Amino acid sequence: MTASFHVPTAVVVAGAMLLLGLGVWAAGRGRRRGFLSTVDRVTYSTLHTASLASRHLSDGLTPEAAERAGRHLLAILGASSVAICDASGVLSWTGPGDHHAPDAHGHASESRTSAAPSVLGSDVITCSDPDCPVRAAVTAPLIADERVVGTLTAYAPAASAGLARATGELARWVSAELDVAELGRARTRAMEAELRALRAQISPHFIYNSLGAIASFVRTDPERARELLLEFADFTRYSLRQGGPFTTLAEELRNVERYLVLEQARFGERLQVSLLIAPEVLPVRIPYLAVQPLVENAVRHGLASKEGIGHVTISASDQGGEAEISVDDDGVGTSPESVQRILDGVSRADSIGLGNVDARLRQIYGDDFGLVVETAEGAGTRVSFRVPKYAPGVHTE
Repeated sequence: MTASFHVPTAVVVAGAMLLLGLGVWAAGRGRRRGFLSTVDRVTYSTLHTASLASRHLSDGLTPEAAERAGRHLLAILGASSVAICDASGVLSWTGPGDHHAPDAHGHASESRTSAAPSVLGSDVITCSDPDCPVRAAVTAPLIADERVVGTLTAYAPAASAGLARATGELARWVSAELDVAELGRARTRAMEAELRALRAQISPHFIYNSLGAIASFVRTDPERARELLLEFADFTRYSLRQGGPFTTLAEELRNVERYLVLEQARFGERLQVSLLIAPEVLPVRIPYLAVQPLVENAVRHGLASKEGIGHVTISASDQGGEAEISVDDDGVGTSPESVQRILDGVSRADSIGLGNVDARLRQIYGDDFGLVVETAEGAGTRVSFRVPKYAPGVHTE
């Protein structure tokens, strides 16, 4: 059940090495001036320009991304013009000689077929304009997910060995950025699938029991029945919403409160709830439906079969750069081995979503941020997790 997506370290290191090579190629041998040599300055400029391009490439190979990134890629290469194509056509042309743009996709056909760089001379790149700087080209494939998804073509008055090497290196760096973008999209798709699965897991028993509890008050306490019905409507609206994958802790706790109001209508005094929430962590962004399934797990599996009064404590504390959220119950507990099978995806006994929440936390923040479950038979259960207060790509919509 658990899944994790990480940017491979090799991709990042390889990308950095490629860009450093480009910087050295562009600088040649420089003399030192003050504290920085020409190589230092050009390397910094190359890396800075590449960082600007990478912001656009993170969206994948789209016309908008190609248009915006093309300006920065042209600055790195120092060619006359740059064309970026995908498998079906030209995405962007940057620089003079744009009357050659319709031919750019055809110029790159050999690279698309061979998945290797190719050099085109004046016998292929022809032009009747004597002032046109486009007379030769170097084209290189863009490879993502182990397939050619496009091409990068540098146009110049002549094709030099240095331009050929630089275009090939830059194309490999762009390919690494596109791989990272694809990993991000794969993570998003997996997270959306996990959310759809979790919505599908909303317990029918909870729905039936809630409606039954509401019906029991219709005659004896109509006002309370009305209030419970409104709570049920708000709970289901939040649980089935079509918004983004993140929310604030405050919003998530409001939904937990609705859930507990409905459960207390059924359990009465048997269900006691305590909240220990640090106000400063209420605005922290967390995955949508990360806390409510843990509370439902505590009520259904921890307290429902316990005799007498059961307590659930929900805590949220400030841990510096992180927020820690925990759900404790003094219910019947279970064996640690059973919990581990659920988190590993081996057991399907988790109808409430422990494994689902654990998988999404790991997908978003990494394996160090999964659920921590402390339990034993007859000793209750504590489920906790940590989230960074600020994490790239984590925002509410």
